[in-house]
Amino acid sequence: MGSTVCQAVHEAADLELVAAVDPFHAGIDLSQLGVRDTGLQVASGPQAIADADADVAVDFTVLDAARDNLRWCAEHGVHAVVGTTGFSEAELAEFAASFDDSTANAVIAPNFTIGAVLMMRFAELAAPYFDTAEIIELHHDKKIDAPSGTSVMTARRMAAASKDWSPDPTEKLIAEGARGAIVDGIAVHSVRVRGMFAHQEVILGAAGQTLTIRHDSFDRVSYMPGVLLAVRRVGERPGLTLGLDVLLGL
Repeated sequence: MGSTVCQAVHEAADLELVAAVDPFHAGIDLSQLGVRDTGLQVASGPQAIADADADVAVDFTVLDAARDNLRWCAEHGVHAVVGTTGFSEAELAEFAASFDDSTANAVIAPNFTIGAVLMMRFAELAAPYFDTAEIIELHHDKKIDAPSGTSVMTARRMAAASKDWSPDPTEKLIAEGARGAIVDGIAVHSVRVRGMFAHQEVILGAAGQTLTIRHDSFDRVSYMPGVLLAVRRVGERPGLTLGLDVLLGL
């Protein structure tokens, strides 16, 4: 994801790629990761971001690293665009306070695919009109967390829009977990299959009808329009912004 972001920024006429950070690839030329004609070497730590006088840092890492990176950005006045998921409510509150006190802002989104953002919004709008709902999220076999951040966010938004769901009729579980994980009253099922990338299906039902809302991503490039949107707009949104909805005017 990092090299894909670097390529997208490098190719954008109104943006300039000034640094790349990855402690596992430190010291190598960025061209060795497939991003050509930048003249940049991969740095080991965020000091390279400050040395390059960067306006915005994009973070697609793992949770422990992202926590530290967000704190660093707030302390050093660098806007942050973050696609890492799994932050607790307490951590999000901490980051909100940190960026309120900073000259920089942050955008944290569970999914930068514009189609996925629209899927969540459509599901949220539909929720009050249906009695039952379940979510199936399907990802590649290298994804280490379940349920996905997108499916959790979808369930929470649907539950906030309508908590009047019919009770689960299941009385006997043949296998533990068959009904999925329950997120704010909505069952979420996680599929991990080799050959998939990132997919989600929201199924809503009422008497005599169902509505299925599905989004499919087949390549990391699907995230780039959303990432670039956040990079361009993060400076306009004081403090911490969660999700792309506001940036898209939803």
